[in-house]
Amino acid sequence: MVLAIGAYDVGQAQNGSFYRQGQKQAYLVRPRVANRPPPPPEVPATFAEDFREACLVIGDSPKASAALSRRCLQHLLREIAKVKPGNLANEIQEAIDSGKLPSHIAESIDAIRNIGNFAAHPMKSTSSGEVLPVGAGEAEWNLDVLEGLFDFYFVQPAVLKKKRDALNAKLQQAGKPPMK
Repeated sequence: MVLAIGAYDVGQAQNGSFYRQGQKQAYLVRPRVANRPPPPPEVPATFAEDFREACLVIGDSPKASAALSRRCLQHLLREIAKVKPGNLANEIQEAIDSGKLPSHIAESIDAIRNIGNFAAHPMKSTSSGEVLPVGAGEAEWNLDVLEGLFDFYFVQPAVLKKKRDALNAKLQQAGKPPMK
């Protein structure tokens, strides 16, 4: 959907009345759309909101997207992984050391912190002295890792519960005890 709006410049006459002057200016406004699908419905709203916002801003500001991803990760680790609140590096290490994360997530989770740090703290290149930007590909990687965490913590447990409940109902119909 595209909206066109416009306005005239307004002038004021000596008698105090207002009049239009100049040409009508037209503007095109396009609604912002995300570059990827929304998080699955199993993801609680508090996490889904930060994720959606990170997706919405990535085209305009990979830096903002990375900062939102970092925030989402820290919230997820504290609320769902139940790590001891502290600095994010220690929280990530605690989650990795727990041995509960799948290896592909454990190997990538620290990327969110590092890329988020480039967004939150201006770091300069040692060779050029320029502030290092956050690239769109890096911000996308953060979103990929968050999607993996959402799948691990929310989606797969919900899928397995649904299957388990269906099998237990069938076992009950057969007069058998539920799954262990």
